[in-house]
Amino acid sequence: MNALGDLERRVMEELWGARRPLTVREVHTAIATERVIAYTTVMTVLDRLAKKGLADREQDGRAFRYAAAHTREQLVAEVMHTALADGGTDRSAALVAFVDRVSDDEAAALRAALARLESR
Repeated sequence: MNALGDLERRVMEELWGARRPLTVREVHTAIATERVIAYTTVMTVLDRLAKKGLADREQDGRAFRYAAAHTREQLVAEVMHTALADGGTDRSAALVAFVDRVSDDEAAALRAALARLESR
């Protein structure tokens, strides 16, 4: 998620938490309860997220509605995969460093995922 700026991440949080696509006004209203922000700023961020392929946009009359194009988990996995694909990164060392930092529950989830992968 480091690929997202703070405001982009906050907007994505609203989209991920929504049960339906949201208008710019709805996203702005939610974020404006926490900080002063212009409606046009939220509109620009949503437009950028759509252009990056992170948000889907659909026309609703004169307005657009936005929804997350991917789940939070899919986005995090893509960021991790992209970071590991960097030619200057020792993938094995990076994976070991990552695993060294996981909790017992996360390690169990990784073991289960690896077991599923091996059983294919």
